[in-house]
Amino acid sequence: MTLITVLFISIGLAMDAFAVSIGLGIKAKDNKMRVAVKAAFLFGVFQSLMPVIGWFAGNQFKDLLKNYSPWVTFIILILIGIKMIYESTKMDKKCDPSGNADKFITLLILAIATSIDALAVGVSFSFMNIAITIPVIIIGLVAFIFSFIGVEIGNRLGCYAKSRAEIFGGLILILLGIKTLLEHLYFA
Repeated sequence: MTLITVLFISIGLAMDAFAVSIGLGIKAKDNKMRVAVKAAFLFGVFQSLMPVIGWFAGNQFKDLLKNYSPWVTFIILILIGIKMIYESTKMDKKCDPSGNADKFITLLILAIATSIDALAVGVSFSFMNIAITIPVIIIGLVAFIFSFIGVEIGNRLGCYAKSRAEIFGGLILILLGIKTLLEHLYFA
């Protein structure tokens, strides 16, 4: 897997955190910088941690599923992409600028929730025999940067940008799933 592919996967995964960060930015009034730093840090850490957990879990089952690994990767990426696009349709209806965006426990729960997809991608990495270190660093950095920027965008643009980020991330993951399967079927 090339670094460009890892970067695109990272961007796709970061779109959940980016969309949530936009929502946090909508709610952040006077404490925008504090919210941006906390959210970026927590989202980056959990986006990095979950693929590692998924990678170790996937390595436990890799030998059983090695003949099907491109199909498993394809299915995981397609399902995550579809889920992100579906959730974006629900977002437009529930954009609420009220509330506190700075509570640590809220940010922690959001960081965990937005990184579940990264767990599944970690499983895919193990099936494709990809070393996890470089992808995890890239995934974490991209999530950090996108989350930080998301708070700023949310603070300035509001609800409009939130669901568009989810759609974009979902499309990236679907296209990467298709690419993985086509490479296996026609170029392996």
